[in-house]
Amino acid sequence: MNFRSLAFRLAVGYALLLSATFALVGTGMYFALGHYVRSGLSDSLRRRSLQVQQILREAPPGVSDAQIADAIATRVAPEFNNRFVRITRAPATLVYRSGRPADHSFASASIAALAGPWPARSSARRVATPDGPVMVSATVTDTRSGRYLVELGASLEPIELVEDRLLGLLGLLLPVLVACAAGGGYLLVQRALRPVEQMSRTAEQISVQSLDARLPVVPTGDALQELSLSLNHMLGRLRDSVHSSRRFLADASHELRTPLTVVKGELQEIVRDAQCPASLRDRVGSTLEEVARLERLVAGLLVLSRLDAGDAQREWVDVQLGELAASTVEQMRLVAEDRGVELDATGLRPLTVRGDRGRLKQVIVNLLDNAIKFTPRGGTVTLRTEQQPRIAVLEVRDTGIGIPPDALPQVFERFFRADAARARDDAEGGAGLGLSIVHAICTAHGAEIDVDSAPGAGSRFRLRFPRPPSLPLAGSTHRSASLSAAPVAETPSAVAPIAPGRPTDGAQ
Repeated sequence: MNFRSLAFRLAVGYALLLSATFALVGTGMYFALGHYVRSGLSDSLRRRSLQVQQILREAPPGVSDAQIADAIATRVAPEFNNRFVRITRAPATLVYRSGRPADHSFASASIAALAGPWPARSSARRVATPDGPVMVSATVTDTRSGRYLVELGASLEPIELVEDRLLGLLGLLLPVLVACAAGGGYLLVQRALRPVEQMSRTAEQISVQSLDARLPVVPTGDALQELSLSLNHMLGRLRDSVHSSRRFLADASHELRTPLTVVKGELQEIVRDAQCPASLRDRVGSTLEEVARLERLVAGLLVLSRLDAGDAQREWVDVQLGELAASTVEQMRLVAEDRGVELDATGLRPLTVRGDRGRLKQVIVNLLDNAIKFTPRGGTVTLRTEQQPRIAVLEVRDTGIGIPPDALPQVFERFFRADAARARDDAEGGAGLGLSIVHAICTAHGAEIDVDSAPGAGSRFRLRFPRPPSLPLAGSTHRSASLSAAPVAETPSAVAPIAPGRPTDGAQ
């Protein structure tokens, strides 16, 4: 569980609010019940006290204490009703005191007499006894026989027992209610945030290749619906902007090819002219190199624009990646020998991926070209393939100059060239689009590419392709094949042309 999530924080806040509410309600119920039952007991004692006062007022002057006691025992029956009665004549003569009640809840003799002056009005007090607390009311009444203090009492133990049971019940129910409130609140918040999660998942799947996708509109009529509509409108504007940029890039790249071809042809005619001076021929040759570089740059931009438009997903077939890599190695071997670099393809194994064969070949060519270009003489470039349970892996490793750590995050960006290799890259005429094209092709094929490198320790590019659904998992029987003898595949016309000795521009 994510303790920092909005759902968890809202559920905790909801649970704390309900906990405080339940605690306040429980506390109020506890004290209200105690006050209610004590008030009821006090009213009962007051009514009994009125009966005793009536007996005293009706008694004739000079009545004996025994006669008063008989009248109270007959009409009030305190022992039978579990009440305590004590009558005291002014100034301090005990007239009557009831015996132990029928339920034996307290001993009458243990109830202390009222200390100090008698109260001017009826009052009630709590008296502690060895058998438990007792509520005693005291009332002063004047009669023809004199002035009397009438005290009536009842045990508080049943009331306190009810309060204890209520307190225990609240202590048991409150945690259960809080837990239910927290769980229910979390589920409610999760359900309320489900449209946001759907919007998030949809937004995660939207890429440059799928700008026509839209977020689900939540029909809530509140800010959430307005947010989804606003985001969809923003996606529409972004789509129009990206499409406009793509059209401009594709049109500009396409239009530049013709004038560059014309300029190149004219310059070549000048060089072939026998009357051309040597100094002019050298200058024209340098210009031809720059024109060739511009041609490769325009071709790379055209490839990227086609990839952005989804061109790589139009002609997907099952491609034997191991055989394709082996044939590409054979094509690149002459370039590697000219530079004194050894190509090792012994680690290639048969595996199949689904995609555009020409684009996949372009990926291998660009990676090999980079590896050969930035590997000193005597170095080695190694290709290997590996079939894992859910993915097919292609790895290109070299023993070259490596990439600085601060350049690794931008190595797949367009026109980016690492500082350590820029001088050599300029000499080769690269434009920093090679790895950008590789990354775009991998993205179009649903593949992941990562690079591990360190200055002076070489680089390793690792491509992980998803396994086609129709193929068995790794570990099943594969046909064996001699990859070194695999047939050479032609590059489709959709792939940018590759000049001899310079397959593509480098970006490492």
